[in-house]
Amino acid sequence: MKKIVLLFLFFLSFPIVAQDKKMTTNGRITFEASVPFYEAVAAENNKLHVFFNTKNGNITFVTLIQDFQFERSLMQDHFNANYMESKKYPKAIFKGQIEKLSFQKINDIPNEYYIKGKINIHGVTKNIRVPATLYKTNKDKIAIQSDFTLNTDDFKIDIPFIVRSKISKNVNVSVNAELQ
Repeated sequence: MKKIVLLFLFFLSFPIVAQDKKMTTNGRITFEASVPFYEAVAAENNKLHVFFNTKNGNITFVTLIQDFQFERSLMQDHFNANYMESKKYPKAIFKGQIEKLSFQKINDIPNEYYIKGKINIHGVTKNIRVPATLYKTNKDKIAIQSDFTLNTDDFKIDIPFIVRSKISKNVNVSVNAELQ
């Protein structure tokens, strides 16, 4: 009888604990490193994984480098083999915390926050702090959006001399996800 009661209490408490966590596996991350007068250098990845703990504000973003899609397959091949070395460094990971988060204040009106943490790209970890907008959607999901810039030098991403004038070292990144 004690086992049945304990089992019942365990399953009863699980949904309460699970409500503290929101996630998605189909967030969207894009980047653009174009230089005027040259071919656009841009890609998107619709397989961004986001895990968000609403209780303490911890948030994690994980994506596979090879999931970035370019308009031209040759550009994608060079990105994976030469620049990002995706076989050696297959993931980009950010782990951090949303500063001054009050989950109760997140509603359908977008609010600005900062996310502070560590990003690991190309085997290099760097501390960053980026702006983010959070709000609830009409489906009671939490939308998160952030735009920021990363520098290729910070992550030891070498751009060959022959194309250095055609690719910006400052990469504009945009993240969008709807968490449930």
